[in-house]
Amino acid sequence: MFGYRVPAPDEAMLISGGQRGLAGAPFRVVTGHGTFVLPVFRKVRFLTLAMCEAEVAETCVTKQGIALTVRAVIAFKVGNDSESIVNAGQRFLSDQDQMSVLTGRIFAGHLRAIIGSMTVEEIVTERQKLATEVLDTSKAEMAKIGLIVDSLQIQSIDDGDTGYIVAMSAPHRAAIQRQAQIAQAQAAQAAAEAEQQSARQQAEYARQTAVVKAQYSAEVDQAQAQAAQAGPLAQAHAQQEVLAAQTELAQRAAELRQQQLVAEIVKPAEAEAERIRVVAQAEAERMKIQAEAAASHDRVALDRMLIDQLPQIVKEAAGGLAGANVNVLNGTDGLGEIAAGLVSQGLTILESVRSGLGTQQGRVHQNGERAGLEPGQ
Repeated sequence: MFGYRVPAPDEAMLISGGQRGLAGAPFRVVTGHGTFVLPVFRKVRFLTLAMCEAEVAETCVTKQGIALTVRAVIAFKVGNDSESIVNAGQRFLSDQDQMSVLTGRIFAGHLRAIIGSMTVEEIVTERQKLATEVLDTSKAEMAKIGLIVDSLQIQSIDDGDTGYIVAMSAPHRAAIQRQAQIAQAQAAQAAAEAEQQSARQQAEYARQTAVVKAQYSAEVDQAQAQAAQAGPLAQAHAQQEVLAAQTELAQRAAELRQQQLVAEIVKPAEAEAERIRVVAQAEAERMKIQAEAAASHDRVALDRMLIDQLPQIVKEAAGGLAGANVNVLNGTDGLGEIAAGLVSQGLTILESVRSGLGTQQGRVHQNGERAGLEPGQ
């Protein structure tokens, strides 16, 4: 629109020709918005609010009398407030490049003053302290011309050919070199130890491998030896088992033979002895019967008595055989033969008794006749 002016974001619009500005300034300050400006009656100028830079390269003498060349960079700008804009506009509006020149000169003077009160060691080791002191001392002076400093950086400090800074740094360089050598020696030692450890580990691995191989070889040899001995050992075990079986068989054969001998010799002898005992008992019984018969002279009574005693005689014989351990070899037939034998023995004993009694009675009759007695007496 005709007559409407707007400043850039990093500019301040200064309008002159009308009413005065702040504190009697010959212009009004407009920032951040536009306004109508009457042509011919008003004049508009623009002051930059952007960041500016000034470089300083100044030779300064320290407290020790040593000349140092200090290089620094200052970042500054016009303040955003109206007072700073008015101050800067009145000084730099026609030639705004003079802001950098004047700022450099101001800071050069403050650097010379502050470095003159410090030693080289302080300047070199405390650069931030130097920058802070320069900013503090220049702040009021910069504010008078409407400028503010954002930062001050000391780029370099050089003592020329005096070699003071180099000499000052020699102990540090020596210490650093010494530390570097120590670190290098430690690294070499660590590398050597690592190499030795690796060699030991390899040797240990080789030893363990050799041990394992030896154990494996020993196990293989043992297995082969056992395999080689397996055949003879198995044959020996088999022969031992055969011998054990033969021994057991011989023992059984001996036991069987012993039982046969007992059955063939001992038991029959025991049975014969028992038979003799039974016969002797029967003979004794016969003698008793004869005595009784001699007293009664009764043949019928004698026969009756013998018949009555026959079962007892057979029973006694059977009892004697029951006490003998006689093996019956032919089962039921053998039992029948034994029973028949017992009966036959009883009848034989009965016949023997009767014959004996008959003989005894004859002798009695003969004796009676000789004595003149009757046969019935």
